[in-house]
Amino acid sequence: MTMKWKLFLVLWMALATTARAQFPQADADAKYATELLKADAQAPDFKMKTLEGKTFKFAKQTKGKYVVLDFWASWCPDCRKDIPNIQRMYEKFAPLGVEFIGVSMDTDRDKWKAAVEQYGIKYTQVSELVKFHDTQIAALYGVKWIPSMYLISPEGKVLLSTVLSDKLECMLTETFAPQGQIYGTQERVSIDGAKGKLAAIIQKPELKQGERCPMVVLCHGFGGRKDGDMFELIADSLAHHGIASVRFDFNAHGESEGKFEEMTVPNEIEDAKHVVDYVRDLRYVSNISLVGHSQGGVVAAMTAGELGSEDVAAVALMAPAAVLRDDAIRGSTFGKSYDPLDPPEFVQLFGNQKLGREYIKTAFRLPIYETAARYHGPALVVHGTGDRVVPYTYGERFHQQWPGSEYVELEAFDHGFTQNIYRTCDIVSSWLIKTLKR
Repeated sequence: MTMKWKLFLVLWMALATTARAQFPQADADAKYATELLKADAQAPDFKMKTLEGKTFKFAKQTKGKYVVLDFWASWCPDCRKDIPNIQRMYEKFAPLGVEFIGVSMDTDRDKWKAAVEQYGIKYTQVSELVKFHDTQIAALYGVKWIPSMYLISPEGKVLLSTVLSDKLECMLTETFAPQGQIYGTQERVSIDGAKGKLAAIIQKPELKQGERCPMVVLCHGFGGRKDGDMFELIADSLAHHGIASVRFDFNAHGESEGKFEEMTVPNEIEDAKHVVDYVRDLRYVSNISLVGHSQGGVVAAMTAGELGSEDVAAVALMAPAAVLRDDAIRGSTFGKSYDPLDPPEFVQLFGNQKLGREYIKTAFRLPIYETAARYHGPALVVHGTGDRVVPYTYGERFHQQWPGSEYVELEAFDHGFTQNIYRTCDIVSSWLIKTLKR
């Protein structure tokens, strides 16, 4: 690991720690999953009747398989809200050999059956048809709250117990992820930017001679870099579906040149335009789209507005940080206060990073929405309601000003979508695949 990368990790951890300290977010497991069986515990055997009246023998019928136990009830609003998440996991992981078992806490068979039919639930359903807290299965598995979920190993050991379906999806994804597999080919390139050379990685699908494909430009956020799960997951998914991507470090970030105190949103827009120009000249590129997270979302939106719909095929924003202008006007960025009308030469942020005066001055009057409004093509905005760095209303406003855009609101997700980065990246990559390959 290079010293530069170590320094970045220290700075990023400092930022993350500061954000958590200012905006603590409770994990529901700490409150509702305290009596669930812990990891490595042996999953208790049980027998129960299915919806069809047959006897289901857990140990016998799931031997040697990964198993998801989903404790729910038709009368439970939170369970109903979670059903689409469980259904999505079933569609994805059942073909890989995962057995899904719905353990209903219903007492009325007809209502249980009606809910199963209403939501189109396809996996096995079992129930004792007695009151929740009187069930043997709840006592065996320590279930005091629904929905509750377990992931059981082929050896019958508990891998995960949680009340959060997103945690379950993360563990399933990590368990079944191809090890070390990269779709397509990767090429490291250097691109001229606003403040020096930009380090970039182009990931290209396998193409036939003369074949062309869409190209997606990935723009990271303030203090971020091109590497990391978010953009790597999106790039892999796109390459797997015949779409190329380029992820790069903005000036003064990661491996790119430049001084951090000279970084501004306008010169990041110039960086993005240089990257667009570079990939536009590649013979295999048919069209170009932009994706941005946080400050990179602002850059992507404004770049699309400046270039226009003729040059940008699609735009996807993830927690776009249009709050940065309001922060500058208030004179407070990442908890550091200053006089916005007479900003200092620089503001000392986490670690040794310095926010320059020019960043504050340009952010103060940055025409974010006015510029972005000039883009009229396909657009997606994804934002979490648990985002305390950039409230979800900033994402809503992009959606409102772009007629025909799609908006996905993820309940309780934070600014980095850490509750389930896989789900977030799948939303973005699936939308791009649908939009660019039609």
